[in-house]
Amino acid sequence: MEKKKIIVLTGGGTLGHVTPHMALIPHLMEQGYEIHYIGTETGMEVEKIRSIPGVIYHAVKTGKLRRYFSWQNFVDPFRVIAGAVQSARLMGKLHPQVVFSKGGFVAVPVVFGAWIHRVPVLCHESDLTPGLANRLCKPFATRMVTTFPECAAALGSKAETVGTPLRPDLFSGSREAGLALAHFDGKKPVLLMMGGSSGAQSVNKALREALKDLTEDFDVLHLCGRGNLDPQLEQVKGYTQIEFLDRELPDVLACADLVLSRAGSNALMEFQALDKPMLLIPYPKGASRGDQILNARSMEKRGLCRVLLQENMTAETLTKALRDTWKDRDVLKAAVKAAPPADATERVLELIEEIRKK
Repeated sequence: MEKKKIIVLTGGGTLGHVTPHMALIPHLMEQGYEIHYIGTETGMEVEKIRSIPGVIYHAVKTGKLRRYFSWQNFVDPFRVIAGAVQSARLMGKLHPQVVFSKGGFVAVPVVFGAWIHRVPVLCHESDLTPGLANRLCKPFATRMVTTFPECAAALGSKAETVGTPLRPDLFSGSREAGLALAHFDGKKPVLLMMGGSSGAQSVNKALREALKDLTEDFDVLHLCGRGNLDPQLEQVKGYTQIEFLDRELPDVLACADLVLSRAGSNALMEFQALDKPMLLIPYPKGASRGDQILNARSMEKRGLCRVLLQENMTAETLTKALRDTWKDRDVLKAAVKAAPPADATERVLELIEEIRKK
């Protein structure tokens, strides 16, 4: 009789560290896994994962690894140590055969705790360069998988480029339902602006300043982020603003003909998998470690998108870049179809089984 299959999933802090798990969980359940998730006490993953029936959530203490001066830098190392102790105890209690880590600060103590108990670990890195959490996890990981080939090369022999696990419901959207949600008639192409789960203030501002010109060519559906609605624009014809979508997102993506977005890796893989022409405005280096700029440039180099840097963005340059991207849509779609698959769900599941059985 085969031993009960138990897996621990970990990763958190942002939605990008959670959505790949949500893609894998239904398949893991079908394969008979008992699924435990180790996450933060207050991160975005708490609400998302705890709402999934059959997944057992465990919260551990975490500390953020900041690259700037903060008094929290003197406290958080002790939180990381406490989280590692908690994680090690959980590994001893749960006896999983495998851990899948999506990164984020919570992953570091969990992966270390797994290593102490000799539990094999598969780590996934979304960005073009390895994040600090995954660099710290690398010595304790059995295998590593990446979205970008440049990242796999940087991580060495343990790493393989596979893409990103994508939720199956992403491909089940209805264009008609998306148009109805946005109150568009479908006569104009739909420009969808997405800024991530919390919005993108500078892009929101430039897009709104360009609305008069853009609505001549497009119906504009603007996912602006929570707290970012502008009541003065409610009556603008051809413009719909929505703070945040969850279950309706596949419908909105299905109705989008052109996407304006930041350059978070998971979103890029979703757009690529759906064959969407993209104009990317990555977060500038001063606001992040520069990973989005690298993500966008890699996609641009392969002909999969167009890029406008934030420092060059005005209402005028944004309008021109969007029109140029729309003009090049057939070229962009052809490059996307010729690229390796963006959805890594099947390969990640294969690797989980492979390292579990070793």
